[in-house]
Amino acid sequence: MRGRKPKPTEIKKLAGNPGKRALNRAEPRPRVVLPRASSHLSDEEKSKWKLLVKELHPLGLLTSLDLDALERYCVLYVRWVKAERMVREKGEIIKTAAGNIIQNPYLSIANRALDDLNKLGAEFGMTPSSRSRVKVDVLDAEQELERMLFGENVVVTK
Repeated sequence: MRGRKPKPTEIKKLAGNPGKRALNRAEPRPRVVLPRASSHLSDEEKSKWKLLVKELHPLGLLTSLDLDALERYCVLYVRWVKAERMVREKGEIIKTAAGNIIQNPYLSIANRALDDLNKLGAEFGMTPSSRSRVKVDVLDAEQELERMLFGENVVVTK
């Protein structure tokens, strides 16, 4: 499929539907969840997971369908950190056993992970430009409880 990938309807609504095009009313709406880290993640990956969930969940940006993408983000983040550590330790250019000078292979790994992190991070609104397009109403604890008990269509007045 060519062209830009479409923005989710929720993101368009939060941004005020700047294109003024008809919104997809039949778009699936997965449930918002407070997920736990998978057991197969390393301790470093779980640590990153907890930090991200702490930030993303209150914004309503974690649904049951987003968990795999968040896992990939955590794995890529730890891969990037490890590769960067190796680049700093060995340098960007290394000498082979035959005496040739080449780019450190860890530099390619770090660059690829960083590229993928930027793409995935934008999906979750974790880059300044992607975040600037989204407006989120953060509910206080009382509003959250009312929403859970009575549904999303309840108007809360104070």
